[in-house]
Amino acid sequence: MVEHPPGTQPPRRRRWHFHWELLVCGLRGHELAGPDAAALRPEDAILAREDSTGTRWYRCQRCDSWLALPRPEHPGRPYPPERSEIELPLRGKPLRDKIILRLIALDRAFHFIVLGALGVLVLVFAADRQTFRNTFYKVMADLQGGVASSRLHATHGLWYDLNNAFTTSSSRLHLLGAVLLAYGAVEGVEAVGLWYQRRWAEYLTFIVTTSLLPLEVYEIIDHATPFKVLAFIINVVVVVYLLLAKRLFGLRGGVAANEAESEHDRGWAALERATPPSLAHPALR
Repeated sequence: MVEHPPGTQPPRRRRWHFHWELLVCGLRGHELAGPDAAALRPEDAILAREDSTGTRWYRCQRCDSWLALPRPEHPGRPYPPERSEIELPLRGKPLRDKIILRLIALDRAFHFIVLGALGVLVLVFAADRQTFRNTFYKVMADLQGGVASSRLHATHGLWYDLNNAFTTSSSRLHLLGAVLLAYGAVEGVEAVGLWYQRRWAEYLTFIVTTSLLPLEVYEIIDHATPFKVLAFIINVVVVVYLLLAKRLFGLRGGVAANEAESEHDRGWAALERATPPSLAHPALR
């Protein structure tokens, strides 16, 4: 029977699975325990083992990779740390949820910045519209006879929108600015709540995003652009993820099932379930 180092046993069947743990370890490095220990004890086998050649295999507590390292020439401690001294990194569902929720949070933070800036610009424009209007029409007049002359009375497009902005009442501009700022504030609240994985933020994000999907569909039908289509797809994915993966509104067992699934991938019990069996060689048992 061929002996395999820890973690290298061939699987009984091939399963395709995206490992969030490998992604994080690739960015932040592996989480090892006791690489500076002078000796290993039997109870340390869950985290480190030693073969007959003196090579030690240290297990990453996050991604379950086993790294071969030589014995330390100048040990810093007699044995690897006790379990009570180790803070296990996230893995499995808790890690996946944290990454995805923070990606959504970054998207909402971007919305917060853009909407906030637009809201402020609209209010500033409404407060001093006459100055902007004089400058705008002076530039347009200077361009008479060129491309601008044929667009001064356009009925659609950018030139029409700019000209219409100067003829819109100040009250409508103030309302638009207030709406943009309010919507931006909601997006900012979503971003903070999702970053810290708050359940209420998941509900808030689901409700706000779902309520805007019909408007996005209308915008795409009226005038489709790659940006609008991409934004719509992202929002649909966010809604489906929150509804199904996070089990909102009691779906698929609700919060209790979600917590139970997350708890299954936390702690030493989860690490023990993923521990490879002891090998035939006594030194690795």
